[in-house]
Amino acid sequence: MHLLLNPELWTLTISIAVPLIYAALGGMFSERGGVVNIAMEGMMLTSAFVSVAFAAMTHNAWIGLGMGVLSGAAMALLFSWAALVLKADQVVVGMAVNLLALGLTGYLLDAFYGYNGTPISTPSLPTWHLAFLSGIPVIGPALSQENVLTYLLIPVLLAAQYALFRTPWGLRLRSMGEKPQAGRSAGLKVRRYQLSGVLLSGVLSGIAGAYLSIGVLNGFTVDMTAGRGYIALAAMILGNWRPSGVVWAGLMFGFLSALSIQLQGSVIPPDIVLMVPYLLTVVAVAGIVGRTTPPAADGIPYQEESL
Repeated sequence: MHLLLNPELWTLTISIAVPLIYAALGGMFSERGGVVNIAMEGMMLTSAFVSVAFAAMTHNAWIGLGMGVLSGAAMALLFSWAALVLKADQVVVGMAVNLLALGLTGYLLDAFYGYNGTPISTPSLPTWHLAFLSGIPVIGPALSQENVLTYLLIPVLLAAQYALFRTPWGLRLRSMGEKPQAGRSAGLKVRRYQLSGVLLSGVLSGIAGAYLSIGVLNGFTVDMTAGRGYIALAAMILGNWRPSGVVWAGLMFGFLSALSIQLQGSVIPPDIVLMVPYLLTVVAVAGIVGRTTPPAADGIPYQEESL
């Protein structure tokens, strides 16, 4: 109980959960349009490196964020070309994008900065201080002093909820994930809507990657995402492809990861502690995925029309 009252636990929970929620929201838009996207790991990793590189080059973290988001969108376009135009297997293409990002960022890191890593003087995104939140018991200190992207997540969530369930575009996107032939019979361009969903996943995954490198860590290391894209995918599934569910699932995974870190040094072997979040991810998905309802046409390539 004493550990649960520790503000550091909740601060760490938020810092781990925020990039997971951003990426999971992106995956939600992609899969609502009928495209399985496991390339979020590669999109995040690419953005993490590009954000640091441009922030260091221009001495401006906001430019780094913008270029990181663009790089995430570029990887989404690459994924879309292979999955939607060439009709390649979406899971295989997603893995290929992830491996490409891993190799490319590792090579560029060595080519530009060497094995010593990115410069420590790289500017980072600002931290906002909201003193009025500090009075909230236990979690107040964690909420009152966070990176700007943490607070930006609130309007992003509201916009995602509104766009997906309150706009014609959202209705049409969801129809592409359920029965694209019906959308086509109504005169809609199926793959254009699918492309818009995948591009949104690239943008949001790009924000997640930038958060890691110039938001909380202020640097880049090889494979720094460390499987967060896959955990975001699990959060999206547990969240039943809905923004509110994604938030709770992301916070759950963030809490489990933070708890495993806080428990290091206890009587529990450290390897077991580090394994807990990933083990519980598998258990949670295996136990709950049967109760969720994915889009009916998720992952099924659409075989008609051109962009």
